[in-house]
Amino acid sequence: MVERAETRSSVLPLLVTLSLLQLPDYTAAATQDWQDYKHGHQDAAELHDKKPFCSWKCLLFTLQWPGAFCQSLDEETLCRIPPSINSWTIHGLWPVRAFRCCKCWPMFQSDVQELEAELTEHWPSLLQTQPSFHFWREEWEKHGVCAACVEGMNSPLRYFQICLKLRGHFDIYKLLEGAGITPTCDHPYKVAEVRQVLAPHLGDKHEIQCVTDDKDRELWFQVKIPLSHNLTVGCDHHGHGHADWDVASGRGAGRNVSDRHPCPPQGSFYYVPIDPQRPRQPCG
Repeated sequence: MVERAETRSSVLPLLVTLSLLQLPDYTAAATQDWQDYKHGHQDAAELHDKKPFCSWKCLLFTLQWPGAFCQSLDEETLCRIPPSINSWTIHGLWPVRAFRCCKCWPMFQSDVQELEAELTEHWPSLLQTQPSFHFWREEWEKHGVCAACVEGMNSPLRYFQICLKLRGHFDIYKLLEGAGITPTCDHPYKVAEVRQVLAPHLGDKHEIQCVTDDKDRELWFQVKIPLSHNLTVGCDHHGHGHADWDVASGRGAGRNVSDRHPCPPQGSFYYVPIDPQRPRQPCG
């Protein structure tokens, strides 16, 4: 009896080891998917579907104006503006009509640790319920992985580095300030006037977006800059349907989607100041 017990006890570890060796290697499979995506490798099914990696043509680099951002939210209490924010902030860099984006590419805080100070300044979360890192991770998982088929953006670090460089290049506040257009509650600006200032720098296909406040005033809150794969301005994205545009727009829960609209081309809007103390009512 003692001999049988010893035999069973010696066999059990071996059986456990063998069973573990037979388990599917999910980590290896995910890593292979990741590597395939980074280097543009496709399997037979993808070739048959004729939807290759990097199927998108245009990117939308989107900047938002914190002074009016809160007006685009459903609930007043959702919004917050960190006291250090005094200029345009990044909303996202979104490939338009991207197919087969790899969902196997996680992002960790350590991936962007060296950029955290810059991201906090130029890409903060303006939602009470969303820490900034969660905002960045959401943008990476939703849009960054789609852009990652381009070599210069093929990691979280590279993607966010590119976004920060674009933010520095498209310094909207400085461009407008040089033309005498500064935030104010005293008077509106003509849309055509602002577009004339921005077009030489953002391309003539950029879109200015407004929201309507509770006094029925048009407030400028966002600008979308179409870019090509090589990040040059002027990519023609208007051939895509509205559904594709919405997918690329990064709209999320808590957003008053129906109130966002292109600013009236022949009209005017208010470019309101940023007020962290009264984010929903910067003009009283």
